[in-house]
Amino acid sequence: MSGIDTACRTLGITVESAGPGRARLRMRVTAEMVNGHGLAHGGYVFLLADAAFDRACNCGGPLTLAQSAQVTFVRPVMPGDELVAEATERVRYGRHGVYDVTVSRPSGQIVAEFRGQSITLPRTSCTS
Repeated sequence: MSGIDTACRTLGITVESAGPGRARLRMRVTAEMVNGHGLAHGGYVFLLADAAFDRACNCGGPLTLAQSAQVTFVRPVMPGDELVAEATERVRYGRHGVYDVTVSRPSGQIVAEFRGQSITLPRTSCTS
């Protein structure tokens, strides 16, 4: 995967670091990302975690996609909050992998925990 995808660029998500089995991404929550309760919509928090998961899966290896994922929201996120998502590969076995992503404020306060399961495809790109 070269660069960051269009969805992430549009939301201002940046890659701080990435390497095989790990990634650290950052995003500021904007007023456009809130739900009816005035909190960050959980879908945006999930998207940040999923983007970190994707980077950790695809840094220097074959095309790998999410097979499933789940998130646990620990604390509410407010507009203006800066979020950091840190992804770590837990295990790879055959064509599958398990990754954990912690989403936190820069202070270290955790706002969400994400676990993703990956599957490696037998081809090298989404279009082949």
